[in-house]
Amino acid sequence: MRYECQVRIARPRDVVVALFDNPYNLPKWQPQLLEIEPVQGVPGQPGAQCQLLYRMGKKHVPVLETVLDRALPDRFVARYQTRQVDNRCDHHFIDEGSSTLWQMECEFTFRGAMRLMALVPWLFRRQTQKSMEQFKGFAESDEWESDDGPTGKATSPSTQPSSPQYPDR
Repeated sequence: MRYECQVRIARPRDVVVALFDNPYNLPKWQPQLLEIEPVQGVPGQPGAQCQLLYRMGKKHVPVLETVLDRALPDRFVARYQTRQVDNRCDHHFIDEGSSTLWQMECEFTFRGAMRLMALVPWLFRRQTQKSMEQFKGFAESDEWESDDGPTGKATSPSTQPSSPQYPDR
């Protein structure tokens, strides 16, 4: 199953990419993210893997992130794997001067009972669009400006995932 989503963010591309690339910002726009644990490599760099733990309803779902390509500020590609789902996300950041167009191409492969989810692609597209809109809201807010700028660490420990943090990329 493949689909694309996009959102226009009223911030310059350098700011948007810095906010996207900073792991300390993840809980600010992905509130369901509980933990981040580096597994191998330098987080955020090609070949690196991190174990992410998400809350989905009443369940906790581990997701293995593998960075496939990093050509920022233009492109970032990662694969997210669970026991029954593989998801490849190609992120593109298009400079529009004072704003940025963020496009995401998603490709899902399902195994086992999850194969039935391919029958309702709108559920996945809706969740992806919601996540992108959450990032847009964060990027356009003043919340990150109270930190050390878009590349700074969050000042409040409660806004950071509870497991070991990424080192600076």
